[in-house]
Amino acid sequence: MINPSAAPPSLAVVDLECIRGDNLLFAGLNFEIHVGQLVQIEGANGSGKTSLLRILAGLARPSAGEVLWRGLDIQRHRGVYCAEMVYLGHALGIKTELSAIENLKISLALAGVSADLDQLYDVLDRTGLRGREDLPTRKLSAGQKQRIALARMLVCPSALWIVDEPFTALDVDGVALMCRLLEEHVAKGAMAVLTSHQAVEVRADMVKVSLL
Repeated sequence: MINPSAAPPSLAVVDLECIRGDNLLFAGLNFEIHVGQLVQIEGANGSGKTSLLRILAGLARPSAGEVLWRGLDIQRHRGVYCAEMVYLGHALGIKTELSAIENLKISLALAGVSADLDQLYDVLDRTGLRGREDLPTRKLSAGQKQRIALARMLVCPSALWIVDEPFTALDVDGVALMCRLLEEHVAKGAMAVLTSHQAVEVRADMVKVSLL
């Protein structure tokens, strides 16, 4: 048995296959990501990018193959994996009746992480939400809701970010912020996997994986 605390952080995709309905989206997919790396998943609409990210996050099962975290199958060792991974998909997972601060508090409670109120306000300030921290989220724009999701990623420490189209709904400043966050995340010895329809201007050890 591998001791997950002793094995170095890494994500390995081994002979992965995905079938949706009668469609084979991809097969025989193999790649690895290690600390300090960022993987960008490329492909046309319908090629399976979101399906792949959901498999990597453990939210869906592949038709064949496996995903390993620290050498362990993520489906059989979900506790080990979920404690070190954050997933941001198209559904942001934000409760619109609550404020940004309240959403962060809930995320911290679920992750078993503690932080004082000043830290939460600082993070929301950094993500461009100063003055909107206590407003009901339903009153915010799509881009501002996206910024709350980014703040949640910052307050919940993780070795791996899995992000589906992180630049969606963000303005120019928001895109630049997301790129800085990705750079800082991998620079501190973490890793990230993302999809994007636009160029990703991030100074990092970037690996591109194409889904044909």
